[in-house]
Amino acid sequence: MNVQDQEGKWEEFLMETPSMNYSSAEVQQFIQTIPVYTDSIQQAVSIYQTVRDSFLYDPYHLDLRPDFLKASVIVSKKRAWCVEKAVLACACFRAFGFPARLGFGIVKNHIGVEKLVTYLKREEIVFHGYVEVWIEGKWSKCTPAFDPRICKLSGVPLLEWNGREDSLFQAYVEDTQFMEYLHFYGEFGDVPFELMHREMQHYYPDLFDDPIDTRAFSFHFESGLIS
Repeated sequence: MNVQDQEGKWEEFLMETPSMNYSSAEVQQFIQTIPVYTDSIQQAVSIYQTVRDSFLYDPYHLDLRPDFLKASVIVSKKRAWCVEKAVLACACFRAFGFPARLGFGIVKNHIGVEKLVTYLKREEIVFHGYVEVWIEGKWSKCTPAFDPRICKLSGVPLLEWNGREDSLFQAYVEDTQFMEYLHFYGEFGDVPFELMHREMQHYYPDLFDDPIDTRAFSFHFESGLIS
């Protein structure tokens, strides 16, 4: 379904990639769960909400390997971290005819991350993922990571997106800061695996030197992408 007339210059951001393999049977089956609208804004918001709400946000099981960080694998899960949800959302946007690209940054959470910090040994969350969508003549950013359940548990409002204005994070909960962006890597047509490995190795060297694979936390990477 193509919900927008596109110019050739957006071709890169509509393409299927090994990570965003939206023609796969697994992703096509997931796409059938997304409500369909004739209005482009409504359709974009529907894609965002379906991806956001279909998986519990789980930052405790991180897999950077290209064979596993792909839409057809992600849809088989019940839990997903921000990059996985961004990859799947981007794939779905493209499948519906919306040019879309992946965005990444370094963020700092201020609520409910004490357990995660013990594993990362840093307060910074590196390569937090979001999606940028071309809709009605401009780019708009959205973050489908935080599902209703995790927002309720964290005591923060659900992060909505209206399809027009950027919606990156819940900055404050009353007078308490929830999240802030410390750095933007920019937007990409596909997952920048080498950059992601390099930056995570820089910030989390212990995870690469002594990988953890337990029910509570796991971290997997592609050794061939380590410089």
